[in-house]
Amino acid sequence: MSRGHAWVLGATGQIGRAAVRALTGDGWEVTAASRGGGRDVGWDPGVRAVALDRDEEGALEKALGDGCDVLVDLVAFDGAHARQLTASAGRIGSAVVISSGAVYEDERGRGFDTQAEPDGFPRYPVPLPETQPTVAPGDATYGTRKIRLERELLAAGEDLPVTLLRAGAVHGPHCRTPRELYVVKRLLDGRRRRVLAYRGESRFHPVHVSNAAELIRLAAGKPGSRVLNAADPEAPTVAEIASAIDTVLGRETETVLIDGAPPEGHVGETPWSGAHPVVYDMTAAGEQLGYRPVTGYVESLPETVEWLAGELAGRDWREAFPKLLRGYGEGLFDYAAEDAWLAAYDRGRR
Repeated sequence: MSRGHAWVLGATGQIGRAAVRALTGDGWEVTAASRGGGRDVGWDPGVRAVALDRDEEGALEKALGDGCDVLVDLVAFDGAHARQLTASAGRIGSAVVISSGAVYEDERGRGFDTQAEPDGFPRYPVPLPETQPTVAPGDATYGTRKIRLERELLAAGEDLPVTLLRAGAVHGPHCRTPRELYVVKRLLDGRRRRVLAYRGESRFHPVHVSNAAELIRLAAGKPGSRVLNAADPEAPTVAEIASAIDTVLGRETETVLIDGAPPEGHVGETPWSGAHPVVYDMTAAGEQLGYRPVTGYVESLPETVEWLAGELAGRDWREAFPKLLRGYGEGLFDYAAEDAWLAAYDRGRR
C-alpha cells in the first residue's frame, strides 16, 4: 500500500538521487522534478520524472496539479522560494526542505560569512545544537538567505508543516564541489607529501547523501514544523579523512603538520580547514525522528573515491568539476607553491 505521493524538487542533484531511492523504498509514489527532467539509473521504474524550472513564474504551481502529500525541496534558497511553497500550502500536506549549518553564528557574531576576516572563524559549542543563535535573515549571503528561507517557512505554521534540515558538509557520489577531490586528485597525481594547517585537527562535520536521504525519509513519515541538524555519526579530523582516503587508494603519504593557519597562500589549507571545530549535535534528530545513520564517513569512502576517480579519468579536473572554480578552486592544487614551501621547510630542519 502506498504511503502517499511525494514530490522531490532537485531530484537529479546529489541528495535528490538518494532521496528518491529512499522514498520509493519506503513505499512512496514519487515524482522527481529537475530542470532537465532526467532520471537516475538506480531509481525504481515507477518514479515519474518531470522537467521543471521552479524559478519560472507559476511553473511549480501548475506542475503540482492536485498537489502532493509531501514535498521535498532540495534546492530552495531564499525567501522567494519559501513564498513559492507557502502559496501552495493548501495542496501540499507537508514539506521537507534542505537548509544549511551556515546559518549559525557564535556568541561574538562570527559565522561562515566572517571566516576570511582576521580572527573571523566562528567558535561554536561542541557539539552545536539547533538552539544556537543564527545570523540575521537577509539577501547578501548564502547563510542570510537560508535563514530567511527558514523563517518564512516556519511562519506558515499549521498551514504547511515543514522540517528544515541544516546540512553539514555533504559528501558522496554526484557532488559538484567534492571536498574529497582535494585528497584523491593529489594521490592520483603522485603526490607523496601533504601539508595540513591547524595540525590536521580541523573538523567540519560531514553528512553522507544516504544519511541526508534517511532524515528526509523519516521526516516525510512524521510531518511537523521543526529544525534539525543533518550530519554523519562522527566528525573526523582532516588528518583522519586524508589517512582514510590513503587506505582506500592503497597509498602512503608523509604528512607535514603546521601549527595554526596556512603559512603561505593556500599551502596547508583544505576544504575542511578551520581554526575551530564545527561539529553538529544530532540528539534532536534521534529523539524527534528516530534517526539512525545509514553509514559512517570512513565506511562510505570507497564508493565516493571510486566515483571521483572515474570522473577524473581522461579529463582535467576543471572540466569534471567546473563549479569548483567558483568555490575553493584552483589554489588548492598549486603544487609549485607547495613544493617551494616544502623545500624551505626541509632546509629549515637541517
